[in-house]
Amino acid sequence: MFSHIILGARDLDLLGRFYDPVLAEIGWQRQPAGDDGGPPGLLWTVPGKPLPEFWVQIPWNGLPATWGNGTQVSFLAASRDEVDRAHAAAMRAGGLDEGGPGLRPDYGPNYYGAYFRDPEGNKICVVFGRD
Repeated sequence: MFSHIILGARDLDLLGRFYDPVLAEIGWQRQPAGDDGGPPGLLWTVPGKPLPEFWVQIPWNGLPATWGNGTQVSFLAASRDEVDRAHAAAMRAGGLDEGGPGLRPDYGPNYYGAYFRDPEGNKICVVFGRD
């Protein structure tokens, strides 16, 4: 299990409007980010669980945020329906389709996933049934 993932952000308002509805479909909610002395950021967790955390944040080094070629953040869904709803929410919120919901038998017999990019180019996957 990971503790937290941080993606660099250029426009926090834009990414907040994107991730709020997408992550809500798989049970994640935005939480108060607090002030750790660094640049501003936004935080999501599963309510009642302190970890893992997902952050979008202005980079600490002051340089512009960029997406990582070959980088992907994958969220585990509780059902195929959640995968479908998260992908649909991403498309409504301005995401770019990178592979709609469906079985990916090359990844496992029950691997059902969807892929998209957020408005700043970060690649996201939502998956159910990985085995």
